[in-house]
Amino acid sequence: MAFDGAWKSLKPYLFMVFLQVGYSGMYIISVASLKRGMSHYVLVVYRNGVAAAVVAPFALWFEGKTRPKMTLRIFLKIMALGLLEPVLDQNFYYMGAKYTSASFSSALYNILPAITFVNAVILRMEKIDVKKRRSQAKIVGTLVTVIGALLMILYKGPIIEFIWNKGRSHHGGGDGGQNESHWLVGTFMLLFSCFCWSAFFVLQSNTLKSYPAELSLSTLICLTGAGQSAAVALVMERSAKPWLIGFDTRLFTAVYSGVMCSGVAYYVQAIVMKERGPVFVTAFNPLCMIITAIMGSIILAEEITLGRVLGAAIIVVGLYSLIWGKSKDHLTQEEAAISLPKLANDGIKMSNSADHVAVIDVQPAPKN
Repeated sequence: MAFDGAWKSLKPYLFMVFLQVGYSGMYIISVASLKRGMSHYVLVVYRNGVAAAVVAPFALWFEGKTRPKMTLRIFLKIMALGLLEPVLDQNFYYMGAKYTSASFSSALYNILPAITFVNAVILRMEKIDVKKRRSQAKIVGTLVTVIGALLMILYKGPIIEFIWNKGRSHHGGGDGGQNESHWLVGTFMLLFSCFCWSAFFVLQSNTLKSYPAELSLSTLICLTGAGQSAAVALVMERSAKPWLIGFDTRLFTAVYSGVMCSGVAYYVQAIVMKERGPVFVTAFNPLCMIITAIMGSIILAEEITLGRVLGAAIIVVGLYSLIWGKSKDHLTQEEAAISLPKLANDGIKMSNSADHVAVIDVQPAPKN
């Protein structure tokens, strides 16, 4: 019983750490493939097609009899999910990462929890009471995260040398000779991508309430995303050459991104989201940033500047203030859930004790 309790409490954290490691690999290999000429429009189509093909058999096997009935409202939500994440988020992320770098894009994505928190507050999925410390921590954490992101965007500073990249020629990102305007455009693309991903999390959390089938929902999101992104790709890529990939990094990027970062990620995120909410799911990006920065500087020889390190450090401080407030919310909800059954049991005991009271029929005294 003790092991079951420990696993239940640790499972959301372990799942999210696992996902961040997977996302770090995707950031590195996707940027490497894009800089070698792979079309991001085609990559999105292949990525979601592979994800749908991998997850669909599991959805049919495990949820064939328990899958909820499809309605027009749910179908429209799934179409919107396919547009937000596979089409808009992934395409704008790949374009932004190509203009900047893998380490910068993963670091900037740390504002995702703050954006998700603001969206959740606007849609009344998050409750705020400014008199309580946990709400104050979430508000302050959001503001600090935004300040860190602005520092990363506005200030670069000197390049920081590490043991593994000392003396190597660095690449700032993009196509080697990119200028500051390209970097700024890439930054705004990443910010828009981040907003779309945040909206995806919020809508996915809402959709799970009426369609609580994680595997089936993941499959449908990937299918609709592949279909919509294919329509976009056919318009943007008129020739057949971008669609032709061999047994190289481009194929590996499509398969890895599809299996790990679309199929598995949607499913795991849905499991954790049902228990902890969308803000908790997005709060683990700093780990991905650290892993990606190290891997990017080693594999891709990407530069790490002082401004990005300082901005990332400020973002981490803000994020953990936000996480602390969310953890207090979760503890409060658990205490409320525990107290309700206790009160119900007390009421049952009182009613049972009343049932066993002996009723004595007192006859009136005879009249003289």
